[in-house]
Amino acid sequence: MNSRDHPSPNHDPRAGTGTVDMLLLHYTGMPTAEEALERMCDSEAKVSAHYMIDEAGAVFRLVPEERRAWHAGVAHWAGVRDVNSCSVGIELVNPGHEWGYRPFPDPQMAALEGLARDIVRRHGIPPIRVLAHSDVAPDRKEDPGELFDWRRLERSGIGVMPSPSDLTGPSPATLRPGDEGAAVADLQRRLKAWGYGIGSTGFYEETTEAVVRAFQRHYYPSTVDGIACGRTRLALAGLLRQHMPDCL
Repeated sequence: MNSRDHPSPNHDPRAGTGTVDMLLLHYTGMPTAEEALERMCDSEAKVSAHYMIDEAGAVFRLVPEERRAWHAGVAHWAGVRDVNSCSVGIELVNPGHEWGYRPFPDPQMAALEGLARDIVRRHGIPPIRVLAHSDVAPDRKEDPGELFDWRRLERSGIGVMPSPSDLTGPSPATLRPGDEGAAVADLQRRLKAWGYGIGSTGFYEETTEAVVRAFQRHYYPSTVDGIACGRTRLALAGLLRQHMPDCL
C-alpha cells in the first residue's frame, strides 16, 4: 500500500490487550479535503483517524495502527463501548450530508478496497465487524451514508451484506415509531444480536428509529426512513441467518 505520512498528534495507547478486531468507515463531512486533514491534525480538535483517503485515491497515514486514534467518539457495538481501542478508522473525503453529499468516486473506492483488504487480513478482522460510523453511533452519525457502496466492498471480500435472495418472498409486517408489543421487542432483540446498542423494550421509540435508520443506511440503503418495512426486516433476518443463526 502506498500512503503519505501526515502525522496527527491525536492518539494514545490502545486500552486492554490492544487487539484490533473492527474496521470503522467514516466520511470527513467537511467542504474540502484540506480542511479535514487540518482538523484531524489539530491537537485542539482532539479528533483523528488512522487513515484518510481523498477523492482522487490518495491515502494519508495519520496515526500508526498500533495506537488508538480518536475517530469513533461516544460509540457502542456488541457490548463494547471503547470502540476506538479495538478499531482501525478510515476517513473518506466527502462533504457529507451537511455540505453536499455525493457518491464516492471510483479512484477513492479502489484505494479503499486495497487498504481495507490489507487491514482486515493483517488483523484478522471478521467480515461482520467492518462497520459504519453510523452503526456504532446511530443517534449521532450518518456516515459514510446511503451513497457508500457497501456491496462493492463485499464483492472484494470486505464486510457483509444481505443476499439478494434474502429480500424475496413474503415480507413481515411493517413496524414504525409508536408501535409496541412482541413484534417490536423481537425486532429490537435481533438488532441487538447483530451488535447495535439497543434494549428490547417492546416500544418503537426514538432510539429504535435511529437504530433502524442506521441499519438501513448500511444494509438496505434504498430506504432510509427509520421505519422497519418488510424488506428491512428481511435484510436483518438474512444477515442473522447467514452469520448468527442461533440469534433467530
